[in-house]
Amino acid sequence: MTLSIESISQAKLDRAIANSQKHLLSIQDKQGYWWGELESNVTITAEVVLLHKIWHTDKTRPLDKAANYLRSQQQEHGGWELYYGDGGDLSTSVEAYMALRLLGIPASDPALVEARKFILQQGGISKTRIFTKMHLALIACYDWKGLPSIPPWIMLLPEESPFTIYEMSSWARGSTVPLLIVFDRQPIFEIDTPINLDELYAEGINNVVFELPRNHDWTDIFLALDSAFKFAQEFNLVPFRPEGLAAAEKWVLERQEATGDWGGIIPAMLNSLLCLRTLNYDLNDPIIQRGLIAVDNFALEDETSYRIQPCISPVWDTAWCLRALVESGINPDHPSLVKAGKWLLDKQILDYGDWAVKNKGVTPGGWAFEFDNRFYPDLDDSAVVVMGLSQVTLPDEATKQQAIARCLNWMASMQCKPGGWAAFDLDNDQDWINLIPYGDLKAMIDPNTADVTARVLEMLGEGNLSMEDGRVQKAIAYLLDEQEADGSWFGRWGVNYIYGTSGVLAALGAISPSLCQSEIERGAMWLVSCQNPDGGWGETCASYNDPSLKGIGVSTASQTAWALTGILAAMDSIKFSGEIAVNQGIEYLIQTQGDDGKWNEDYFTGTGFPCHFYLKYHLYQQYFPLQALARYQKMVGS
Repeated sequence: MTLSIESISQAKLDRAIANSQKHLLSIQDKQGYWWGELESNVTITAEVVLLHKIWHTDKTRPLDKAANYLRSQQQEHGGWELYYGDGGDLSTSVEAYMALRLLGIPASDPALVEARKFILQQGGISKTRIFTKMHLALIACYDWKGLPSIPPWIMLLPEESPFTIYEMSSWARGSTVPLLIVFDRQPIFEIDTPINLDELYAEGINNVVFELPRNHDWTDIFLALDSAFKFAQEFNLVPFRPEGLAAAEKWVLERQEATGDWGGIIPAMLNSLLCLRTLNYDLNDPIIQRGLIAVDNFALEDETSYRIQPCISPVWDTAWCLRALVESGINPDHPSLVKAGKWLLDKQILDYGDWAVKNKGVTPGGWAFEFDNRFYPDLDDSAVVVMGLSQVTLPDEATKQQAIARCLNWMASMQCKPGGWAAFDLDNDQDWINLIPYGDLKAMIDPNTADVTARVLEMLGEGNLSMEDGRVQKAIAYLLDEQEADGSWFGRWGVNYIYGTSGVLAALGAISPSLCQSEIERGAMWLVSCQNPDGGWGETCASYNDPSLKGIGVSTASQTAWALTGILAAMDSIKFSGEIAVNQGIEYLIQTQGDDGKWNEDYFTGTGFPCHFYLKYHLYQQYFPLQALARYQKMVGS
């Protein structure tokens, strides 16, 4: 379809694309990859401060700069945020306060006085999440009696059991197995400068009742079970306790990467190091040294600040940069793109990971998010990498095609029973696990989702690739069933309905436009309906808590690009009339781009755990707008 560009200067469009291309090419690493900062809230840095205090390695890290960073993130109301502009979060604020106290900041410091007011107004330590209380218990600032029990014998349950550790999501599994040992031993570690946080109990330290909160519904049965587990633990009646603990230790050791990482995420890395500290591993043990260096590799340091990323995203960023650059007109055999393509090929995972427990007899072939993560390739990354590789021309095309075919075979085998794909696992959907007291982040499972499913289908449609046995039809049916009454789709891994709807429209437009015309039209109409007066799109993270806020928020470059991508897919596949909205959106991107070719946004548009953990990918605001501009340029026939 050809668009009218009456309101868009062709020269401005070309210049915006060229400047964006120039910026992205300028920040490519000499090894071929792209890698942008992955920002989260301050709890990640606070917990690393605690870890170094526990291991007595704090003097060998620039933690004075971590104090500067924590201070810089405190808001006027005294608290710290879960995501930009949220008004402050209790658990986040308590952990930041704890870290500053551990770094020698007295409770009388004006910043902590203001923080304490905020924390007490929100209910104090007793109202924080389980993991905040766990970190406090490690240094005697909370009582282990108020934390749930995790019986170590779950490590010994046979595969045919209704529940094993492999029914937990990969991230929950990697974080929980080491905690089996920590929660069993309930350690209280000595640190060089002991603190207490009695001042953060709203009810007064002498009135605290250390117990799990009740929900006053059927889920309180888990509290009764927890009491039974605690009784058995107190009187050493836990069956197979030594065997379970030994199995947990073995599992943790086996899953450490050569680079020292566990699971490629800080929670699993920190918990594993806490586990081994609990087991009295020596600081000079190579396992510990590699683990601590891996944590250091997630750090970002400048002249005044030291902060820790929750994860790193070089494979993800590189694949998206490839797509955006090729689609915007860079030659597929450009040396920079060839180097990136070769780098991605080398990162294909040919080892069997945890996914193989429930998916036996399948050859590995996916890609992961990080530099190294043998055990946890994911479907989302794999699909984007395949699309990126398909768009570049490499000297050895035969090897590339073999890698793609290998990945397709693995991805097909990972399709879940409802028809969609999950991020890391197959049929990881026992929702009751989210209801146990330990699972208060409601992120214990990894069921199939619309956004990941859409990515796989977009890959198939864009690359003219196929899967056997009616898999595509089953996946399309799953997506159509997931569409909401207003036409939108939920976004699990990006904020939120704008992300989900854009991805599904791109997929349906590429794979089955004729059969899904009405669904595509309804989705595109929903996107048009939530366009902001400035021409952009934005959606607050609060839409996860309150769906009435879906599609509502301050305009951002990344979310505007997603909306445009979705509408353009509809216009291209079913001749949807969205010219006015698209022209306004393109104008917004052009007007908000800096002279250096970059876009800037403060808001978090990535999702870790809905309602509980959000991310800001610093390159989202660069490659997604470029891709949207490129697809617009192609449609106007430039």
